Amino acid sequence: MLLSGKISAIEEACLAKGMRMTEQRRVIARVLSEAEDHPDVEDLYARASAIDDNISISTVYRTVKMFEDAGIIARHEFGDGRSRYEPVPDEHHDHLIDLRSGRVVEFRSEEIEQLQEEIARKLGYRIVGHRLELYVLPLDEDKA
Repeated sequence: MLLSGKISAIEEACLAKGMRMTEQRRVIARVLSEAEDHPDVEDLYARASAIDDNISISTVYRTVKMFEDAGIIARHEFGDGRSRYEPVPDEHHDHLIDLRSGRVVEFRSEEIEQLQEEIARKLGYRIVGHRLELYVLPLDEDKA
């Protein structure tokens, strides 16, 4: 994987929080920023160590924990026993998880958002945060 030369969004967030950025942290930050999936630590380690073979898996674990504790990345548990990560999004979105392939699809539905607000309000609450994860199987499997 060839990483772009410009500073990543995660690096910018770390610097804005005053975090010290070692070269290994920069590599991990860029790998996470450029990921188009929701990698786990093993995936991150494989990608980062392909760029810098001095990066250890323990460095990846520590760095991911530091980024998560700082609110820079979000951890997800999609029912497969793996913690998976993504940069904290600018806009809220939900996830659809294909149980057959493991593929994760991000989506946003204004109707779902409004319905959640309505339900909370009817029950006497206001939503301050939520996560919606839909676990699915392909429709063509139902016909088999």
